[in-house]
Amino acid sequence: MTKQSKRFIISGGGTGGHIFPAIAIADALRRRMPDAQIQFVGAKGRMEMQRVPQAGYAIRGLWISGLQRSISLKNLLFPLKLIYSLFHARSILKKFKPDLVIGVGGYASGPTLRAAVQLSIPTLIQEQNSFPGITNRLLASKVNAICTAYDRMDKWFPPEKTVLTGNPLRKNAVQIAGKKEEALEFFGMDSSRKIVLIVGGSQGALAINKALETRMDQMVQSDIQLIWQTGKNYEQQAKQIVRQANWKSCYVTAFIDRMDFAYAAADLVVSRAGAMAISELAAVQKAAIFVPLPSAAEDHQTSNARRLTQAGAAEMIANAEAADKLVPAMIATASDDEKCKQMQHALAQFAKPDADDAIVDEIEKLINK
Repeated sequence: MTKQSKRFIISGGGTGGHIFPAIAIADALRRRMPDAQIQFVGAKGRMEMQRVPQAGYAIRGLWISGLQRSISLKNLLFPLKLIYSLFHARSILKKFKPDLVIGVGGYASGPTLRAAVQLSIPTLIQEQNSFPGITNRLLASKVNAICTAYDRMDKWFPPEKTVLTGNPLRKNAVQIAGKKEEALEFFGMDSSRKIVLIVGGSQGALAINKALETRMDQMVQSDIQLIWQTGKNYEQQAKQIVRQANWKSCYVTAFIDRMDFAYAAADLVVSRAGAMAISELAAVQKAAIFVPLPSAAEDHQTSNARRLTQAGAAEMIANAEAADKLVPAMIATASDDEKCKQMQHALAQFAKPDADDAIVDEIEKLINK
């Protein structure tokens, strides 16, 4: 009798911070169990519906979204969407018959995990942040295992279920050894001058973009070269600003596909403080200035960044102060080799390059019980 291949559902998404670790877990499962069958469940109309198929995995979409924080007619639909998504998720699970359901956060994760719990299917949560989202906090007592990126999470999660694994990373993004020369050529940069990489997350960061626009003259006059990921909504405006300033040392793009080259080229990185951005920066050990997104759930990005700044591993500038402080801080920090080296050294303690394998270890424990 042939051994039956294992079946997994991975649910969540919304932003790259949920999607990329989900794909990293799927890739690690495939390496460990080449015949595994993997099905993603996301939210219709969200980024995962495009990114997951690009990574080579099938995905089903639920009709689900989050509650609006302001008064909105969209909130009237939320209870209907939630009930519909619970039934739809239950239907997907019954048809696919997974051995385990993995939730990575995001709108679709809640209904899928709840349906799995109701059907007595083993469940695992992967929590990327130092301050967990409400869905994972609500489900913590019901799921079988919780993999975290940070320690001291017992305030929210049962300690007996919780394992510190780190965040699973895109291998192709953080393998930068020996790539600097090729990266400089790719971006058209000069090896004798400092390079700052701006990454505002998968959708860009308006406050960071505006801070650069406000002080473009100062950037042009500095000796800094810039790789600027703007997000798709700001790309054309950024290109026009750079053109008008006649700045030849700036590479502008909506989205960077070759993050390995971007990290390899950079001396300093300016970023939002999403969990995955922090984990990648720890893996590549690049000095960083974080500008946390204040509207992120429960202001978790500030909590994420504070863990690093307290350890001397990064700098942090408040979103509201970015227009005045960011560009001067970028120029000063990029030019201070000793400061950058100190931050890189301090970052090493946060790096967990084998997180994906550690998560698969926990998955195997659950499915082999």
